[in-house]
Amino acid sequence: MSRSIADVAAGAVVLAVAGGFLAFAGAHTGRGAASGYTLSADFTRIDGLAAGSDVRLAGVNVGKVTDASIDPKSYLAHVALTVRPDLELPDDSSAEVISDGLLGGKFLSLVPGGSEKMLKPGGRITITQSAVSLEDLLGKFIFNVGDLTAAVQKTLPPPDDSASKK
Repeated sequence: MSRSIADVAAGAVVLAVAGGFLAFAGAHTGRGAASGYTLSADFTRIDGLAAGSDVRLAGVNVGKVTDASIDPKSYLAHVALTVRPDLELPDDSSAEVISDGLLGGKFLSLVPGGSEKMLKPGGRITITQSAVSLEDLLGKFIFNVGDLTAAVQKTLPPPDDSASKK
């Protein structure tokens, strides 16, 4: 009987620790309820930006992306985000989809403008820069290296055959 009580107690401790880990993970993943006011922005491409992605200003996390969808009329990616309630952004602020390193995820970077008017809750950021595709950049680089190689070969003098005949 005492062994079964010890087993039940050990199981309860394990469940309590697992519950603590789940609560910690839920509180720190950004998937929970976002506090702050809501803004929106439209982009031509958001490659990898999704609900729960960070919103940063000057590298500091100031909010979360709450939704990403497609506008069926304009075919633009519509992004909803929350920003801390104590942070007011000028209405000419811009938003940019940035990669967090070569293999990292994406986040939304805000750059405040210089306007005296501030964005209201539910406002829209109209100045946006879409995600840059790493594959497109590599393709352009490889294509340009090929063109550069061909141009350099055209400018070089023809090989001297007399040196090879000796």
